[in-house]
Amino acid sequence: MENEICERVARIRRELEEAACERWGRAPEIIAVSKTVAAPVVNLAKQAGIKRLGENRVQEILEKMPYLDASFQIDLIGRLQSNKVKYIIDKVSQIQSLDRESLAQEIDRRAGQRGVRMPVLVQVNIGNEPQKGGVAVEDTLTFARWAASLPGIKVRGLMAVMPDIDDEQALRPYFTRMRRLFEALRDEAITSTEIEELSMGMSGDYLLAAQEGATHVRIGSAIFGARTYA
Repeated sequence: MENEICERVARIRRELEEAACERWGRAPEIIAVSKTVAAPVVNLAKQAGIKRLGENRVQEILEKMPYLDASFQIDLIGRLQSNKVKYIIDKVSQIQSLDRESLAQEIDRRAGQRGVRMPVLVQVNIGNEPQKGGVAVEDTLTFARWAASLPGIKVRGLMAVMPDIDDEQALRPYFTRMRRLFEALRDEAITSTEIEELSMGMSGDYLLAAQEGATHVRIGSAIFGARTYA
């Protein structure tokens, strides 16, 4: 299993480099999405050079963390309920799914209690899909400026989950729009921010994401194999 995971990661890295390096001068970093994957299997990704994990659920983070390699950085990438912030404020390296004021206020409050600034990405509902979380495209810059004013929050960029579209040409404009939004946010040079991360692309579309300027891609099944859900 270790060899298989290493081979998969190496292949994905080669593909990302081919897709992105000529245009952007770098390949996006891989965030290994370890949702439902047992900790011993997740730890095998360390040998493949994976440094960051993406987890979706607070409860799963709490259950798995004692068994994970302590050097992993863990990002919370799933929808976060405000009442769960207290459980992970000192457990994760970053929250990628900041999508509303009430959540920002709770992150700020809990971070203040711990004397830290929590790095966050603002999640954008790039496809304007009612079933998905995320700030509306037209509100993103205003929301990011407001969130950056909170002392317990450090805005580091944007995250998006793309619409479920099979046609590459139909999907590409969403990635392009996210990159332009990221560049607009970065160019604003908002005080107390370091806008460095554009997290977009998953197992089915990471090459498109790389081509369109993602700095990070969130890849699960292409590394760990197909998941079995209870």
